[in-house]
Amino acid sequence: MSARVEQQDPLVAGQVPQLDPEVKALLNAGRLPEANTLFDQVVSRVPPGADRWQRSAVLVNRAKLAWRLGRIPLALELAAEGWTDLDGEHHDNLAAAQAMHALAYLLEGIGNRRAAIDMVRLSAQVARRAMARSEAAAEVLGHSLQGLGGLLNFRAISAPPDEAREIFEEARVCLKEGLELAEEEQMRRALMAAYSRALAGVGELEQAEETAAETLRQARDADDKWSLAGANWVLAGVRRMQGRLVEARTLASRAVAAAEAINDASLLLRYSLDLADICAEMDDHVGEAAALRCSVAANKTATVTLQEGLGQALEQRRVAVQAQRLAVAAQEAAARDPLTGLANRLGLERAAAGLLEGTSARGRVPWLVLVDVDQFKGVNDDAGHAAGDATLREIAQLLRRECRAADLVARWAGDEFVVLLGDSGGNSFDVGPTVAERIRAAVDGHDWTMVLGTAQRPTVSIGVAAGPAKLDQLFAAADMALYRAKRHGRNRVEVEPHVAVPEIVSGN
Repeated sequence: MSARVEQQDPLVAGQVPQLDPEVKALLNAGRLPEANTLFDQVVSRVPPGADRWQRSAVLVNRAKLAWRLGRIPLALELAAEGWTDLDGEHHDNLAAAQAMHALAYLLEGIGNRRAAIDMVRLSAQVARRAMARSEAAAEVLGHSLQGLGGLLNFRAISAPPDEAREIFEEARVCLKEGLELAEEEQMRRALMAAYSRALAGVGELEQAEETAAETLRQARDADDKWSLAGANWVLAGVRRMQGRLVEARTLASRAVAAAEAINDASLLLRYSLDLADICAEMDDHVGEAAALRCSVAANKTATVTLQEGLGQALEQRRVAVQAQRLAVAAQEAAARDPLTGLANRLGLERAAAGLLEGTSARGRVPWLVLVDVDQFKGVNDDAGHAAGDATLREIAQLLRRECRAADLVARWAGDEFVVLLGDSGGNSFDVGPTVAERIRAAVDGHDWTMVLGTAQRPTVSIGVAAGPAKLDQLFAAADMALYRAKRHGRNRVEVEPHVAVPEIVSGN
């Protein structure tokens, strides 16, 4: 990367990064390879000290440069990022006005003509409000007025004759004000070219020709093909109005050639259509066909852009959905026990609050059932750890079978399981002990031959508690009941009497 790019100064209001105007100048001179090379050096760098509005202006202006360089996906990416930064209050922010002006150009290029003119009008309004507090606002307003006047010219050309003059008049007023503000030479040439077309539109052909001719002279001296294209186009229109069609065709052909050289699809489409009309008036069918082919090619650029933009949007949506699914899967995996497939401790803690609160809100009694495999170390010692794992998986299946879908079944740790009962319905004052007894009996009565052979058969001790809708309190109460079940001989259910429930004591 060149040293010049590394030494960028912080931006102030109305500025663009140092090298961006150089890229634009190379583009306007038709020196596309050089413009591409320089653009590659600056495209990823935003100057230090840029606020969100300045960053937006930099990104969208670079999107405009990328567009003209034919780098459509990059242009769309930069424009989308810059447009996002533009959201919010910007009633008198100069950088916001710059960004809107560039966005209007891009919107026009993809055929969103109404949005383009609304955006450039807003750009001019914002820049005008900034005039009171920034000297740089005059230049930005001049740019906005040039964009607005140019778009109004295009609208007038396509409008019915009884509406066209009024639109041209609005363009003329905008462009005249812009000329009074603009000091930078390239900007003045752009304004002069557009102003001369508006003059021709309101019937002031002599002044239009004079202004266009002066623009042409200055553009040649400055090697500014953008202004050269516009001046030739205006002069072609003037000659056509004067009935001098041969000269009009020559000038329109020069305008088309210059628009092709600077790779501006919007200008190329307009100029080639006008050349086709001139050729048609002259019965020059070969020239008309060539001009129409050129206009089709220019129009195709907008179509391809829309297709690429849609493709990018779909791909971004696909990637976003995929990322969301991966994130959800990762969250689910983090909350699930890999051995049994049950929720793990994290999963239980995440889901418990909602389940307990919902149960209490419906007037039901929250129950927690704490299950511990009796003397599980002996199962591992007798049958091996693989058989021990199989035993835990089998117990998990039995727990699922004896509980409802609304119940939360989890492996708490090692050989300990938790069942948090959901809305039990009906008489919920004995549902916890009832479910616990079903679980104990299911484990005790299960055929373990396939899993353990002749090894010791597992049983479970269970503690049950009900009461406050707090997981830690319920767990502590159930743990006390479990301790009693172990102390009283194992393979039994004990209930911690936080609520009035029928006494259930089960065993062999």
